[in-house]
Amino acid sequence: MKYGFTIPASGPLATPEAMVAAAKWGEELGYDCVTASDHIVEPRKVDSSHPYSQRRAQAGGACLEQLTVLSFLAGQTNRLRLVTSVMILPHRNPIIAAKALATLDVLSQGRLTVGVGVGWMREEFETLGLSYFDERGAVTNEFIRAFKELWTSDNPSLDGMYCRFSGIGFLPQPVQKPHPPIWVGGESRAAIRRAARLGDAWHPVSSRINPQAGNPDWLVAGIRSLRLQAEAVGRDPDEIDVIYRVHGYGLGNGAGAPASSAGERHPFSGGADQIASDIRRYEALGVGQLVVDFAGPGSSRRSDLGEALQDMEDFATQVWPQV
Repeated sequence: MKYGFTIPASGPLATPEAMVAAAKWGEELGYDCVTASDHIVEPRKVDSSHPYSQRRAQAGGACLEQLTVLSFLAGQTNRLRLVTSVMILPHRNPIIAAKALATLDVLSQGRLTVGVGVGWMREEFETLGLSYFDERGAVTNEFIRAFKELWTSDNPSLDGMYCRFSGIGFLPQPVQKPHPPIWVGGESRAAIRRAARLGDAWHPVSSRINPQAGNPDWLVAGIRSLRLQAEAVGRDPDEIDVIYRVHGYGLGNGAGAPASSAGERHPFSGGADQIASDIRRYEALGVGQLVVDFAGPGSSRRSDLGEALQDMEDFATQVWPQV
């Protein structure tokens, strides 16, 4: 099992000093990757429902730009993989995004992983002047294909519905061959199908607000569907990883996720032995990596860097050895 952690792109810990401290500490502790989330704007009036929280979007809230954050951290680290988790693919011109991502892979000497998603906030699409919110799944599929074409072809061309190019050079291409790994986020049937056809990994997210997404039985069904979808298009299911992002982590009593209304313990909360048991269970289901939100939405550590760093250390020193 590999482990990663998130860097908050908003809130009290979204500062250069806090991000560098977390990234360097994570690298020293032996974490495999650091992830950054993606919002360009958060409109002041938002009616769209957040998929992983009961809250609406933080209306008008500050948010750092994802690729800039990861580029900054690339220069502060040596080993950590740098993950977009996830990039809202329809928000950016695909040629510009492919160039920025290729550049980041070159500058980081091959440490980029591209997590992709379709987005959920209609108002953000509208603010960016994008008219295809209802078609965002098809747009995302085409943009992934555009990335691969630009990153691998000597004479890239694409004649798609949302993206067209030909007669161009696109250098330098990414360091990683054939291209940086692509993690497909989302828990819908369309997202699983996208991962099976176009991704190197499926990247679902747990949520204490949405217990189903943290339920092992739900995950079993998702992985089964992923494998069937991969076989249907002639891919080896074993070549598609499962990367599970954990919201609501809490080691010990009083920190992190509470019990459910029914009094049940949430996965990845409780004592070190309980969390280690959860990890072994999810690993047996097919999960190859966990990405933990130590200071993510709903965390009691969201405003305290020292406590978030301590949680990272405790997870590495108390939980990992028991897995």
